[in-house]
Amino acid sequence: MSYKELLRDENEGVAERNQLVTQRLKEILTENAVEEKFKGFFVAAAKKLLCLEELYNKKQEGILDTLSEEELKAMNQSFFEEFYQENYATSYGNPTYAKEKMGDMGVILCHLYYKISGLTCSALMGKLQILTIYEELLVQIYNRFEDKDIEEKELKEIVSSFYHDYVEIFQEIAVREMVNPNWDYYTELIKHADLSDVKYLYHAGLHVTDNEIETAKFINSLPEEDVRAMAFTFTEGFRIGYEKLNVSLKTKKSIEIRYYLGFERMMRYAMENFEKMGLKTTIHAAVVSSTEANRQYNYDHKDDMALYLDKAYVERFLETRKVAFNKEKEYANGFVGPAVLLTFGEKEFIPTANEDSLQLSEKQGKLKVELSGQAQEITTQFILPQERSFTIIAYPIPEIGDKFKEIFAETVKVNTLDYHTYENIQQKMIDVLDQADVVKIKGKGANRTDLTINVCELKNPEKESAFENCVADVNIPVGEVFTSPVLKGTNGVLHVTKVFLQGLIYKDLEIELTDGMITSYNCSNFDKEEDNKKYLMDNLLYHHDTLPIGEFAIGTNTVAYKMGIEYDIQAQLPILIAEKTGPHFAMGDTCYSRSEDVAVFNPDGKEIIARDNEKSILRKEDPSKAYYNCHTDITIPYNELDTIIAVRKDGSSVDLIRDGRFVLEGTEELNIPLDSMK
Repeated sequence: MSYKELLRDENEGVAERNQLVTQRLKEILTENAVEEKFKGFFVAAAKKLLCLEELYNKKQEGILDTLSEEELKAMNQSFFEEFYQENYATSYGNPTYAKEKMGDMGVILCHLYYKISGLTCSALMGKLQILTIYEELLVQIYNRFEDKDIEEKELKEIVSSFYHDYVEIFQEIAVREMVNPNWDYYTELIKHADLSDVKYLYHAGLHVTDNEIETAKFINSLPEEDVRAMAFTFTEGFRIGYEKLNVSLKTKKSIEIRYYLGFERMMRYAMENFEKMGLKTTIHAAVVSSTEANRQYNYDHKDDMALYLDKAYVERFLETRKVAFNKEKEYANGFVGPAVLLTFGEKEFIPTANEDSLQLSEKQGKLKVELSGQAQEITTQFILPQERSFTIIAYPIPEIGDKFKEIFAETVKVNTLDYHTYENIQQKMIDVLDQADVVKIKGKGANRTDLTINVCELKNPEKESAFENCVADVNIPVGEVFTSPVLKGTNGVLHVTKVFLQGLIYKDLEIELTDGMITSYNCSNFDKEEDNKKYLMDNLLYHHDTLPIGEFAIGTNTVAYKMGIEYDIQAQLPILIAEKTGPHFAMGDTCYSRSEDVAVFNPDGKEIIARDNEKSILRKEDPSKAYYNCHTDITIPYNELDTIIAVRKDGSSVDLIRDGRFVLEGTEELNIPLDSMK
């Protein structure tokens, strides 16, 4: 059945409710039934929902297909322009403005406005059920405000009950759209749209800017063989990675594509490649991205779960997630993982700490950790880690600057470097690192790094290795050797003067490790130390009291490093590329998380035995103590690096890097890009 046919029953089931609630929304526009300070909010929210209803109807009736590019652009902008930085100060999506206008209840209503404003994808995808339940929530709240005796506690209870009641629907949608290719709105859009006409971009339900338009036009301008080659690099990386699992693709059904709007031509060829492997593609709204209207807006709402996150919600979430996976068990068992296209080039973003935003309590932070871990455990019951792989690749977007086309060409070069050359060089490094008892890393200049990494001891060096020789398969581009450190004996300070992690800038990031665990952390983003600590707790430790070091790696892609320096885009490189441009250290789970029992081998045939550490091994007793469900790579660039030295048990040592240059015999070729930099 088609996507529309699958939705038909759901939509027919709420059709009568939808008619009633939309009529009520229209009445809100003309009534004077609530206090004046709340009236503006309810009118704005009702108008937004009615506009979404109009968008839904125009899509269903085919009217959107008749509109000009200018009309579609104006429609798209009307949904997002109030959140632009220049307008945000007076938007009901801004917690500060909402609180100023409506008091403490305004912050709760602001959350509702945020959720309503994010329903453009649902409207275009035909999800009348989702539109209807949010419309009913707004009307329910409005009706209570008519009585003029509602208090903050009751309002919070209404919102909390909504999420407890409807978590089943949200989980069913999330699971089915991830694994079941019959829910094919985006795949059908990519397959059948006229990609030479950028009007198709406005059917995605996302914010469309010059980034998306110019990306699509640029990709369309490339010769077919170039775009097919980009798609081949993308899909072949996945195929090779899956081949290493020794699992037949013949038993698999679907693969999830995550990508950035504007790359549809490349994705069309990628889908064809995957279909030749016997895999149908799933793409859903949660995994398609575009330029945010205002990154501060989304940052202000990152902890909105504070309204409803409690023990009962966690239990309900986990219960309904398991039910959802059971409904899609056949497709979940046949799901192979994600193929991800990342982008880079957006301007640096340093968020402002907003005291009016909703904040998770300490207890809720722990619950969020529990929820994440147990949800992942349920996922692994249906999507077996030993039969799941991935691939990731990245390209720039036009916002990166006037040299976008040159940077794009350089990125293609970086993504297609000869992996045999790197495989051989990296093996020389591994041969030395496998002799090491510890590896010592020191920064230079303003970089205060002074770390000792304890390396897993080999019992049979002829057949075992502690480091993986990472070439361009699942993790594109080529260029690193990595290991899971032994926690005990891994000590010291990791410091980076400036680093870009998960879309956020960190200044003077400093982490102290004792026996492989974070014992202190700080940065200098904000004037107040408590703001810096909270920033790191929210975005690096993810509400854990501490994290282990899950990975130590030495990046070898000096071509990518040179690109970053010469085009002055080092801070904008995604971690996928940045981690290859120096040694990096991941805080959180190991690279083998939940797949530790799957044997992994280097190209030389040796088994990589450093797949566990003292935390992950606890999975055999209690998985909740073994995993942290995060893995954040922090890279020291070559220009902040002094030495990397492998130290043997007898105290003898071998320098791999000295003064930021590769000095181990057989690795000197890696210095050519460094020495040729302007």
